[in-house]
Amino acid sequence: MKAVKKDLIAKIAAPRDSSRADPVDPYLPSAGNHGYRVTRYELDLTYKMSSNNLRGQAVITATATEPLESVQLDLSPHLDVAKVSLDRGRVARYSRPRGKLTVTPTDPIPVGAAFTLTIRYSGNPRPIRGAWGEVGWEELTDGVLVANQPNGAASWFPCDDHPSSKAPFRIRLTTDSPYRAVVTGSLVGKKRSGSTTTWEFDLPQPTSTYLVTINLGQYEHLEVTGGSVPFHAYLPADLKRDFRVAFARQLEMIDVFTDLFGPYPFGEYKVVVTDDELEIPLEAMGMSTFGRNTAEAGAGDERLIAHELAHQWFGNAVTAAEWKHIWLHEGFACYAEWLWTEFSGGADAGSHALRYYSKLQNSPQDLLLADPGPKDMFDDRVYKRGALTLHALRLTIGDERFFQLLRDWVAKYSGKTATTDDFLHMAADHSPVDLRPLWAAWLFSEPLPPTLGMPDDHSGRR
Repeated sequence: MKAVKKDLIAKIAAPRDSSRADPVDPYLPSAGNHGYRVTRYELDLTYKMSSNNLRGQAVITATATEPLESVQLDLSPHLDVAKVSLDRGRVARYSRPRGKLTVTPTDPIPVGAAFTLTIRYSGNPRPIRGAWGEVGWEELTDGVLVANQPNGAASWFPCDDHPSSKAPFRIRLTTDSPYRAVVTGSLVGKKRSGSTTTWEFDLPQPTSTYLVTINLGQYEHLEVTGGSVPFHAYLPADLKRDFRVAFARQLEMIDVFTDLFGPYPFGEYKVVVTDDELEIPLEAMGMSTFGRNTAEAGAGDERLIAHELAHQWFGNAVTAAEWKHIWLHEGFACYAEWLWTEFSGGADAGSHALRYYSKLQNSPQDLLLADPGPKDMFDDRVYKRGALTLHALRLTIGDERFFQLLRDWVAKYSGKTATTDDFLHMAADHSPVDLRPLWAAWLFSEPLPPTLGMPDDHSGRR
């Protein structure tokens, strides 16, 4: 017995290879890393627009969650690493297996130890290709945007690229002076030197890597005053008039969502409108990016504006612990679109629910909302069925309990990650009835339930 116990202790204490085969998230088996928790990123970047050349230094502070023989980070193979140093000893070697940077120190890092890696790198950043198209660093006609979701952060800096890995950021970016840098976080410094300008941003909130972004363009800054939350827009000069029409109700939208979901989670809200058209808008921590087509659409794309704003609560403040829980982002943001129209004088959420329920009846019935699979995690049925699930819950427990649940959900998990089970447990505490039949029908069964709301065969009032 003693020998077994001794062997077990030795096995637990033995340093591990962070590149072991079991994935952090089976939806993206090549992204995310084992064995440590990042506590801070500091990025110092220099970007030359004409040559699409990026030079960077990343200082990554982390804590080992298990004994480590090596530390692995996500980093695009299009970026070359020039030097790696470690604060607690020498680096014996580093290597570049596909899409990774593996750093091996001379001495293993013990569990619980804090360590800091400094990585100097450079190259021509480009998007990362995957099952959902290209994500990450993207050149525009005259500028840059970064669309990281779900695994594009590694296209421009070394990181632990998984939503469950949240950390504060400090980002310093030097680029050609005609261009304005709009980066996630608050602008804390700006200095022009010759033909370049250095912009410095601070992001103190714990943030998933996919929610950190950079926008570069010849943008003008427009501050929209009069709201409860500071609102800043960055856009081409010729779009100012269109922007004022398209985003005319943005401040009202913030107030409506604050009433429904709780206080806006961040210090400010920024919107970037690129000079290029974009197929879909992009959310990031405390900011959203739209194409010029959204501004030119007038009020026609108001639902998209509402959707991206809602992600500040659902996705950005409260983030799914794994990608299979993505309905906690997209279903909630989609339902927020319907709530916006209902609480701003338009059609109520029930009207939208009936319309999309009818559409889903004519769609393939092979999606499991609680675990849609990587191929379908951005399928529109995840968005709409997720919204319908929330409407079914609202019909079942009533408005007062439903909206209190949403506010409590954000309050408890803001700055953290959460799972579907976390939401179900909290919902049970807000419900006068047993919700298990509802979840079985909407979340854990592929066929669409025969009616909106709770299935007819439910029981268990309490």
